[in-house]
Amino acid sequence: MKYLYRLAFNVLLLSIYVHLPVKAQDMSLTIIANNKGAPPEMKLAQLKSTMKGEKLRWPDGTKVVIALLKSTTLIGTNTSKKIYNMSSNELNKYWLALVFQGKADAPNFFTSESDLEEFVSQTAGAIGVVNHPSASNKVILIDGQKSL
Repeated sequence: MKYLYRLAFNVLLLSIYVHLPVKAQDMSLTIIANNKGAPPEMKLAQLKSTMKGEKLRWPDGTKVVIALLKSTTLIGTNTSKKIYNMSSNELNKYWLALVFQGKADAPNFFTSESDLEEFVSQTAGAIGVVNHPSASNKVILIDGQKSL
């Protein structure tokens, strides 16, 4: 029963994040992760698979926990385009469908990079997308690069 309440709450949160169009500026995105779970380097295809909820566990068995900035932010909009190859609205619909089908847990959405970074640093298996990571976060290299 607790699971159903959590699922309903996550679906409600996702539906709230439907937004008005935001003009995105091209900015670099950096992938950060908790020290437990994520490898130090990934291929872009691996990152996309993980961020789309296709990969549910890290190689060490830790559950993947996705952290994103809301699609109403410039970073959120750029994440939708660069990682998911979708508009912000398409991304919201994509996650709603996955959650309703029971295929994946909804991502955790944040309004600020600092909140997202704090969540990732405190949550085993967490992975997130930011523009300017703090020095204390583990940065994941994507195809040998620190940013996309």
